[in-house]
Amino acid sequence: MRVSLKDVAAHAGVSIKTVSNVVNNYQHVTPAMRERVQRSIDALGYQPNLAARHLRKGRTGIIALALPELGNPYFAELTASVIDAASQHDYIVLLDHTGGSRDQELLVSQGFRARVIDGLILSPIELRTEDLRDRDQDVPLVLLGERDYDLPYDHIAIDNVAAARDAVRHLIELGRREVAFIGARRDRSEPAQLRVRGWREELTAAGLPADEGLVAAVDGWGHADGARAMRHILDSGRRPDAVFAYNDPMAIGAMRVLHERGLRVPEDIAVVGFDDVIEGRFGAVTLTSVSPDKAAIGRLAVESVLARLGNDAPEPRRIWADYQLVQRESTLGRPGATTS
Repeated sequence: MRVSLKDVAAHAGVSIKTVSNVVNNYQHVTPAMRERVQRSIDALGYQPNLAARHLRKGRTGIIALALPELGNPYFAELTASVIDAASQHDYIVLLDHTGGSRDQELLVSQGFRARVIDGLILSPIELRTEDLRDRDQDVPLVLLGERDYDLPYDHIAIDNVAAARDAVRHLIELGRREVAFIGARRDRSEPAQLRVRGWREELTAAGLPADEGLVAAVDGWGHADGARAMRHILDSGRRPDAVFAYNDPMAIGAMRVLHERGLRVPEDIAVVGFDDVIEGRFGAVTLTSVSPDKAAIGRLAVESVLARLGNDAPEPRRIWADYQLVQRESTLGRPGATTS
């Protein structure tokens, strides 16, 4: 039999309103009263009816998360962060896959699920500024990623140029002088442009040539794309002493090709990735990678949506999430080994 608020109130010897205040986490409840009611909740196994709670507020209790690549481990880890953050506020997450298609991103952003969601977190790839400028929806929208739309929506990202510069600087400080970049996009994707820009700026600042012959353009961002890009550079007769990859899957694909060609990582060619996905932490050679704070990105995205649902939302803002460069064997070598 389902335990009701009335049952909890009788067990705790308090009013139903007091139990409701505790369940809804109202701030004016004293710690002693909150503990008293919580003991009864635990003893009776009371489970709040979250759907009813949201409906009383005119909400559905659902936040949509629309991503371009569900098979990309970065987005899988980001999804887990968003779900964890949403659950802290008794929300569930509805996942949409756009495939990086402008048509699908338009469909999602223009509110085809507007009647069943309270807010939308969108990581766009092909969506244009005019697409969002013409958006006619009241459902709060929060943007993720590097596309800069200069529109009145909360936007959460990391500083890709600075992160790329940190990665290249690490390689230069290790004595590497010919640093290739794999993952430039033929379609002029903005995230790739930002990371190429960081690569170029850091090499120039160090007095080293930003050799465009060491930039490999690709059509995708997976393992196979990284492998093809690495083969392209090696088959051109070039032998860089370091590679900075757009993301970890590309870096792992490149490392496979280097192994096939008899080149050692990092002794012959050091490799740095981006996104710090779990796969890169457990390879035969662990991967140095730029690690965005995915937990913070998920939390900030959810909090931004919920703030828009309240009455105290700040002006739309661009929020920079933190990142760090995690140094591992693909640049430092194994402990005790030499890279000469």
